[in-house]
Amino acid sequence: MIRLDDVTLTFPDGDAQVTAVDHVSLTARPATVTGITGPSGSGKSSLLAVAATLIRPDSGRVLVDDVDATALRPEEATALRRESIGIVFQQPNLLPSLTAHDQLAVMNELGPGRRRRTRAATGRRADELLDAVGLGDHRDRRPHQLSGGQRQRVNIARALMNEPRVLLVDEPTSALDQENGARIIDLVLELTGRMETATLLVTHDLGYLPRLHEVVRLVDGRSSVVHAGDL
Repeated sequence: MIRLDDVTLTFPDGDAQVTAVDHVSLTARPATVTGITGPSGSGKSSLLAVAATLIRPDSGRVLVDDVDATALRPEEATALRRESIGIVFQQPNLLPSLTAHDQLAVMNELGPGRRRRTRAATGRRADELLDAVGLGDHRDRRPHQLSGGQRQRVNIARALMNEPRVLLVDEPTSALDQENGARIIDLVLELTGRMETATLLVTHDLGYLPRLHEVVRLVDGRSSVVHAGDL
């Protein structure tokens, strides 16, 4: 589970402060996808960065299961992120020289030492995830040999490699057409349920929202829950 409790984040702007996230609270539970939507500049990416422990908020708490990430030292937050949080960035940012399989396998070296797998176990985990995202037959292809949708699938599989309890997904369909975008949303929903992650998904596309378990809308950094009848 991940819970943001009354989180506020500001940035300096000359002599003033700009409020990017304004007293936002939300919860994502295991096996559910909570959507975060809103107009450009509403604070969506800033909120996701706070949830990812990449930015410490001015006030409020970020709880990953029972751990208050805002109370951790920087090195402790890094360890929590490596062990418990998977991040799907807007752009896949795959390493050009690595195959799809190796993009995943290298994540084992970034995981917590006590949970690192043997080489054989790492290979099996990578193969399982590539099968799960429909790319088992593409394990030996490099990024330039994959379509945009396939690269995004590798991106998602990579984020799940170290079995995170929380999955954070930033605009995964922004560079895709409607059909491939819908497939990516379906994939996130399927893997969230199968792997019981607590998923936060930022999207600007209102067409995907009815598929999600809950939706939070941000406007000028403030949040409101979107009810099913409003979608």
